[in-house]
Amino acid sequence: MTESLLFVDRVNQALATVFDQHRPDLVALSDDLAPLLEQLIAFSSGGKRTRAQFVAAGGGLTAASAESGTDEALVHAGVAVELFHAAALVHDDLLDRSDTRRGRPSTHRVFETLHRERGWTGDREHFGASAAILAGDLLLMWSNDALDLARGLVGRDRAKTAASEFRRMRTEVTAGQYLDVVEELAWPVVPVERWADRAIAIATSKSARYSVESPLRLGASFAGASMAELNSASAIGLPLGLAFQLRDDVLGVFGDPEVTGKPAGDDLREGKRTLLVAEVAARGDAATREFFATRLGRPDLSLDEIGRMQAALTDSGALEAVEARIQAWLDEAVAAIDATPLSSETQSSLTALAEQTAKRNS
Repeated sequence: MTESLLFVDRVNQALATVFDQHRPDLVALSDDLAPLLEQLIAFSSGGKRTRAQFVAAGGGLTAASAESGTDEALVHAGVAVELFHAAALVHDDLLDRSDTRRGRPSTHRVFETLHRERGWTGDREHFGASAAILAGDLLLMWSNDALDLARGLVGRDRAKTAASEFRRMRTEVTAGQYLDVVEELAWPVVPVERWADRAIAIATSKSARYSVESPLRLGASFAGASMAELNSASAIGLPLGLAFQLRDDVLGVFGDPEVTGKPAGDDLREGKRTLLVAEVAARGDAATREFFATRLGRPDLSLDEIGRMQAALTDSGALEAVEARIQAWLDEAVAAIDATPLSSETQSSLTALAEQTAKRNS
């Protein structure tokens, strides 16, 4: 665990360097870019750097010979996935019309406030949305730069494999985001019995792969993993990533706002068609289904209505069913860790990270 914390410190230092390197160029262009840079720094700070930790863990999954520069490459790969994650969150908050992220105003809300404080003309909300899109795009560009830097530190074959893994991750999560948006609108014409499978498919592409499986495979690629070792990374990462996303779904409904940094029941106001919703639709009575159908996704959803939905999810057995899925996927991931030839220290560290990922409270 100490080694993992040291890796996170190195990633944080490298992230700070990225912003420091871009500051002179941005400020030279215009003083108006200073608030943009400060928001990118603030938004990218904090967090557990879970994806970066899985990059490091992936580097320990292979028995390949060490290459000079691999450790540093893993750090920059960790920076790449964290910048990509930050970009995805900026855009996700805009898509979801979220007001907060980690207890702070979301990026588009920050720029709406800037518009108001500066006394600018025009549509404040449109400016906030425009600025958030561009902020996310900058993070995406810098994420690519970080990956290029990492690839330059290892041999050609490892660099090529890593690039392929990164491309796949970016495509899948963006496609998953689109499917998530579609599902919030398409659900009335989709048979209820298909909701669970569609929710799992979205969770897989939108989050499970890019949160755990892809970082593991990326780290393993930089360390020279064989195809069999990459397959082991997937056997661990995919079920654990699904457990990660379902835990996120549970926290989005039942999480403590003081811990999660998001309002209570935020996913219910946003109308997220998660496995929780699929399960309550399959298990609830007609009145419950009608209530969810008419009120889920309404921005004016009251605290009493959120409480009623939470009670329905609990009383119907939907929450218990999702918790059982989380535990089953965690068990599958731990079994895959046990089946992978690793040092006892690496195995213990990866198992602890898996448990932390699936059982977190924020």
